[in-house]
Formats: sequence, structure tokens, C-alpha cells
Amino acid sequence: MSPDQILPLIAFAAVAMVTPGATTTLATASGAHFGFRRSLPFMIGVAIGVAGMAVAAAAGLASLLLAMPSLELAMKLVGSAYLLWLAVKIGRSGPPHLDRSIANPTSFLGAVWIQLQNPKGWAVTLGAAASFSELARGAGELAALLGTVFGVLALLSLMLWCVAGLLLARLLRQVWQWRVLNIALALALATSILTMWR
Repeated sequence: MSPDQILPLIAFAAVAMVTPGATTTLATASGAHFGFRRSLPFMIGVAIGVAGMAVAAAAGLASLLLAMPSLELAMKLVGSAYLLWLAVKIGRSGPPHLDRSIANPTSFLGAVWIQLQNPKGWAVTLGAAASFSELARGAGELAALLGTVFGVLALLSLMLWCVAGLLLARLLRQVWQWRVLNIALALALATSILTMWR
């Protein structure tokens, strides 16, 4: 496969991964509150979750999940509750390290869980599996290709959002500025839940 053949997949995945959503909002908040190094488990967890979704989509397993409405509903309910809980914690927090209502960044496993119940992630990886299947000679090769591309681009995207959070942490000096940022991030996170219910 030539670079010309894979470039459209890379462009598709890059746009899908960098657009704002629940995980990019959490990466920004984590960067602002905990710094880059302490946010790495979260970012790696999301990237592995996206890669796993891409592998599952290429292997055809995601269609099983989509065919089971009760399982899909349960995942939406639990995922929505968890994201709302995180939104409340973010919205009620103050400046970094001064307010201990969020004592730790989202864990690696928490990040994997958030990503695996993300309908945008399933839609994007299923679409990629269908649209770019001709790039591979079989399901295994497609799974490896999609998993690698989506995993790497998700990690790079989340790192950008985390750095944006770090920059905000340096710019905001007043408690009220942090309150506005935290409420905006909490509202963005809560609003992203609506995409799960379309």
C-alpha cells in the first residue's frame, strides 16, 4: 500500500479525532488541573480504547453491539451517568491544586471505558472500516491498519488538547476565571452526552 492510498484514511481519522467531544474536553480539563504527565494515563487509555474500537469494527464485532439494543442502552445509561458525574466534578472545582474535589485525573481504565461507550467513536471506526476496507487484504490487516492509525492520531489529538489545557492554566490567574473555564468545560462535557442519544 502506497502513502497516496493511506493518506485519505489518515486525513479522515485526524479530523475525527481532533474535533471536540467528551474525551477532548476531559483532556483539556486534565491538562489544566493536573498537567501533562499526570494526564498521560487518561490519554493513553482513550487512544487504546479508540484503537480497540477500530480493531473491533474491522473484525465486524461492533455490528454485534449495535444489533443488541438492550446492551447499547445499558452502555449509554452508565456512560451518561459517569460523564455527568465528571461534568459536575469539573464544574464545581476551582483553580488547579487548590480545590481537591477532583483529587486525581481520570484513570487509564476509566478512559478506556469512556471511549468504548462513545457512539461517535463507534460510528467513525465503523465508517472507516467500511470505507477503507480496500486498503487491506483481509480483516486482520485492516484491523491492524485502522487500530494503528486511529490509536496514534487519538493520542496526538488528546496531547494537543491537554497542552491547550496547560496553556489555559498559565493564562488564568483569578479564581473567577477558573470558575468560568470549569463551568464551560463542564457544560461542554454534559452537552457532548446528547450525541450519545441521537
